[in-house]
Amino acid sequence: MKQIIATPAAPKAVGPYSQAVLLNGTLYLSGQLPVNPATGKMPEGIEAQTRQSLDNLGAILTAAGLGFSDIAKTTVLLADIADFGAMNAVYAEYFPDDKPARVCYQVAALPMGARVEIDAIAGPNHDAYTPNLGGE
Repeated sequence: MKQIIATPAAPKAVGPYSQAVLLNGTLYLSGQLPVNPATGKMPEGIEAQTRQSLDNLGAILTAAGLGFSDIAKTTVLLADIADFGAMNAVYAEYFPDDKPARVCYQVAALPMGARVEIDAIAGPNHDAYTPNLGGE
């Protein structure tokens, strides 16, 4: 069964897509720009933007009843690959133990002039998983 996951604790989708889709026990999280859902603004600097993008992913994971330890793979898009080291330092704080698989690309541009966007694929890392069908 396919279920749409949405939460006001992360930025609303700015196009025809969902924040996340839960399908057969796997959660597919759309790319998260570093937009603060309360203000609609992006922080300055790659470290703050990376943290905000990951916080947005975390809010969606929580809405689905999952956490960062349930992430199997991420994709990181950078406007400038020179930001890799600084992004990586913040990213490592969110994955202190079992790190997910990851790819990282430099792209020509990101929406709204963002410096980073991060998406993820997650699934329950435990047998007692019950999806949060309320979306929050």
